[in-house]
Amino acid sequence: MPVTTSTPPFDEVWDVLVVGFGFAGGASAIAAHDAGARVLLIEKMPDPGGISICAGGGIRTIVERVGARAYLRETVGPDVPDDVLDAVAAGMAELEPYFRDLATVNGAEIAIHRRIANYPFTGNDAFGTVEVLSIPGFDARTEYPQVRGRLRGPNVFKLVHDNVRARGIETRLNTAAERLILGPDGEVLGAVVRSNGRVTRIGTRRGVILASGGFEAAPDLQRKYWQIRPVLPVAMRGNTGDGIRMAQAAGADLWHMWHFHGSYGFRHTDPAYPYGLRVKKLPDWTPQLQEPDVRMSWIVLDRQGRRFMNEYQPYIQDTGHRPLDQYDAQSQRFPRIPAFLVVDEDGRKLYPLGQTVINDRSVEPYEWSDDNLKEVGNGILKRADSIEDLAALIDADPAAVAESLARWNASVAAGKDGDHNRPAGSLFPVKNPPFYVGELWPVVSNTQGGPAHDSRQRVLNAHGEPIPGLYEAGELGSIWGFLYLGAGNLAECFVTGQIAGKDAAARQAAALPSELTAA
Repeated sequence: MPVTTSTPPFDEVWDVLVVGFGFAGGASAIAAHDAGARVLLIEKMPDPGGISICAGGGIRTIVERVGARAYLRETVGPDVPDDVLDAVAAGMAELEPYFRDLATVNGAEIAIHRRIANYPFTGNDAFGTVEVLSIPGFDARTEYPQVRGRLRGPNVFKLVHDNVRARGIETRLNTAAERLILGPDGEVLGAVVRSNGRVTRIGTRRGVILASGGFEAAPDLQRKYWQIRPVLPVAMRGNTGDGIRMAQAAGADLWHMWHFHGSYGFRHTDPAYPYGLRVKKLPDWTPQLQEPDVRMSWIVLDRQGRRFMNEYQPYIQDTGHRPLDQYDAQSQRFPRIPAFLVVDEDGRKLYPLGQTVINDRSVEPYEWSDDNLKEVGNGILKRADSIEDLAALIDADPAAVAESLARWNASVAAGKDGDHNRPAGSLFPVKNPPFYVGELWPVVSNTQGGPAHDSRQRVLNAHGEPIPGLYEAGELGSIWGFLYLGAGNLAECFVTGQIAGKDAAARQAAALPSELTAA
């Protein structure tokens, strides 16, 4: 439950409290500060960056508004109102000057690229990306040693971080918001915060902005909203649904809680290792427009030894988990969890099958070997010298496994996957023993569901009314309600952060009850 005004006084009072320091929290704090607000930015983890810093770093922009608007309507789904979609689209069209302005703080090199979208909807060619190519004197491993990911995610966060520091915005790490403080009329007046074991009450004159991410590391929330289980986080343990819980306690409505950005990946054989390991990221492709010309070395079998999916979907890092989400009422189990990735000797040599992308100083990041032999040694992959051995490893009928491999290799020879329509350029045989097999599990990069919001990023209650003084930004309550637009979450972080920060700063100051005001 939220804390009400009958409880003790505030320990301190700010204009705006921003909860979570990833891209969205940083953008919110910058916007609120630049609009004249006194801002406190808090992050519950010992390091800033959240999941944002693990990203590839391309921020999706719009270069042709009408076409892009049509495409976005297809991908966000029916639950997102037009005015909310229009606000995000308008902001995406202005991201180039926004980033060039941020870059004046540290001399970052900004580049713009045209980049078509992931699916063949109208307007898929109306997009581009902003990228932070380099920052003078910046070394990611030195400044953010806890991060393992792709180079340009840290570049983008460094740009945000430097802008927060240049403005003197007060930032507190190891500081978690636990509950919102509400007035008698339901207005959000602040939050109860815990830092290093000490609980304080932060009052806010203008608003609280929740930018605390989703629920990738919250199995309890996943069980409430998803059928598929278990789903392994791959990037960060800090996103445990705190903002969702606090907003719900204040009366928030929720939308598209089922939708998450995920794929399939491996589980480490060390039970203490808290993350899944994503399969190798191959280039995205767009059906009917741009097919991949890169070999995918593996196929995926279910627990009966049958191939059941297109392993190389257009945006495998977003929808790769969906074919695993099948419950068999007759056998009372998920027959595709785990599933099994299978390669032969030639496939093993092609490239590393897995990768690590995390932001966590408490974990030694797993480094996948170039030839996959370390993984054979530690058991993430298992070797089979024959089809019979392979079938034994996955506890399947050898005849079924033999049939699956024969059918697949015939498809490769014919140049067409007649079963699941995998792109022709990706076909690669699995026929030369020894074979290698790894258990595959659903993995989540980030969630998309959360509190519903309006075009001003105000959190809405179940009647569609704004909860006074409560905003959200970024992944928390994202607009992506059906299919994800690659680099769209990053764009949303900056667009909605700006909207929330400006609106909160301009809001009429709350009349904090005298008994709650800090001395």
